[in-house]
Amino acid sequence: MGKDVIIACDFSSASETFAFLDLFTEKKPFVKIGMELFYAEGPQIVRDIKARGHKIFLDLKLHDIPNTVKKAMHVLTQLGADIVNLHAAGTGAMMRAALEGLTRTDGSRPLLIAVTQLTSTDEAAMHDELLIDRPLDEVVLHYAKNAAAVGLDGIVCSPLEAGLIHDKCGAGFLTVTPGVRFADSEAGDQKRVTTPAKARELGSDYIVVGRPITKAADPVAAYLRCVKEFVE
Repeated sequence: MGKDVIIACDFSSASETFAFLDLFTEKKPFVKIGMELFYAEGPQIVRDIKARGHKIFLDLKLHDIPNTVKKAMHVLTQLGADIVNLHAAGTGAMMRAALEGLTRTDGSRPLLIAVTQLTSTDEAAMHDELLIDRPLDEVVLHYAKNAAAVGLDGIVCSPLEAGLIHDKCGAGFLTVTPGVRFADSEAGDQKRVTTPAKARELGSDYIVVGRPITKAADPVAAYLRCVKEFVE
């Protein structure tokens, strides 16, 4: 996979999601299905969107004991998503179990990436609430190295961390980066944000963009603007 823009389809129903996707009559964008939509509609929403020709990042951030995650990944791998994720904080044992569950009998599987620290988390919150005293960039890099060591394909991180991750984990280790806004957009609840053009400069492989596209007056034009700034 090359660089791409992933639209965060953070909708509460299938009907709202399909109404949005129907706007795209030419290129079928890569989409992210998160907890809200998945929990509202169940696994069938993944199959239905896949059948429309979209690549899918299934963003459920699994984090549990290794055996539970392994069994859950065995179920999720049947849905046809292209990327799935989990929390790197679940440790190497959990990530290895996830890979085992995700791998189909023919040896194929979706890409598996790990969340390091959420882009809504800043260093103060990490220190004061999570009691992690190391610097944020050091924690993100350590989690990324753990994920790479057990064979994951990449991580979810801030665009601000993408270059460092590639330097330390290899150019082929994917960086999927939310926290991307146009220069003339509000940051919302994201703390570590940047623009599509800056994310490209910093080395992001994929950017995840939600409200600047889904809430735009012309979502297709906003998506094409994002592709132009990031990919072209």
